[in-house]
Amino acid sequence: MRRTLVVTNDFPPRAGGIQSFVYGLIARRPPGSVVVYAPRWPDSEDFDLRQPYPVVRHPTSLMLPTPAVARRAAALVAEFGCETVVFGAAAPLGLLAPRMREAGVRRVVMVTHGHEAGWTALPVGRRVLARIGAHADVVTYLGEYTRRRLVRVIPGDKLVRLAPGVDTEVFAPGAGRERVRAALGLGERPVVLCLSRLVPRKGQDTLLRAWPGVLRDVPDAMLLIVGGGPYRRTLERLARPMNGSVQITGPVPEAALPGYLAAGDVFAMPCRTRLGGIDVEGLGIVYLEASASGLPVVAGSSGGAPDAVLRGQTGLVVDGTRPDEVTAALVDLLKDRAGARAMGERGREWVAREWSWDLAASRFARVLESVETP
Repeated sequence: MRRTLVVTNDFPPRAGGIQSFVYGLIARRPPGSVVVYAPRWPDSEDFDLRQPYPVVRHPTSLMLPTPAVARRAAALVAEFGCETVVFGAAAPLGLLAPRMREAGVRRVVMVTHGHEAGWTALPVGRRVLARIGAHADVVTYLGEYTRRRLVRVIPGDKLVRLAPGVDTEVFAPGAGRERVRAALGLGERPVVLCLSRLVPRKGQDTLLRAWPGVLRDVPDAMLLIVGGGPYRRTLERLARPMNGSVQITGPVPEAALPGYLAAGDVFAMPCRTRLGGIDVEGLGIVYLEASASGLPVVAGSSGGAPDAVLRGQTGLVVDGTRPDEVTAALVDLLKDRAGARAMGERGREWVAREWSWDLAASRFARVLESVETP
């Protein structure tokens, strides 16, 4: 059996969107066809025992393109007879590609996310990505926005679209809705939900600045912010004057996420691009998970986030720096419940048709087959 070595900093049990993306691709490969080299993380030993393929852990929680990491990866290529290497995130570990070829790898696949698109905003980032791309056979991109950014430094004939999938059986309307709403005391109030890491790019602060305007038109509305991160104290400070109409839950277990999404009536994450284009949204899989849960979405216009929305059909796209735009979008959806419900239904149909894991896995298989054929 031809084996693929996956070298990645982003892998469970560490939580995150990139981790879920990489794991979702690997989980759908034939058992024994993949070997993973990833950093050590709390509870990784138990997690690794449950996988139908070898997972080799680096001694620390971060891997950089150092000689030690290169030697270990090259040793795995030899030990398992790997003909292909996939870098779970092209930057920066893709710099190891020349050493992988020396070890006997015939083809190299680089998977990119939002941060590689951000790197194209800096001269040094462009140079690094050009170097990475020069040693790749295939470089994947999430959507049209990331393709436009990457093609500045990577030949277009190397670029192949590969986006994450959504499990529409896990993320579904009503999946745990009543349980979560009861636990949080939401009752029958209309709920705007934001589920994401709490960092400035995601725009939870813009939601809070927009919220007083929402309450003027929909006085019983509730804003539910789910997630953890360094911006939490700032958000809690902004929420204090809101008279109990905002709940910030902190992080919740991954298994509980479908229930929290289903508990909302509108999903909103008005992300914005920061730091001159370096800090940018690559796609925003959570918009698609919300659509699969039957919610209309309000997305920010940062980077590739609009690629996860059919404007006016599955949701709305706003300027994440403009609280007034966010207010208007939320009020429209909360007051037009029938229209919002129709958007959610169209969103679920679209995700099931265009963003399934079966489709993502099939694309990944074609990428590997095209590079694994002698």
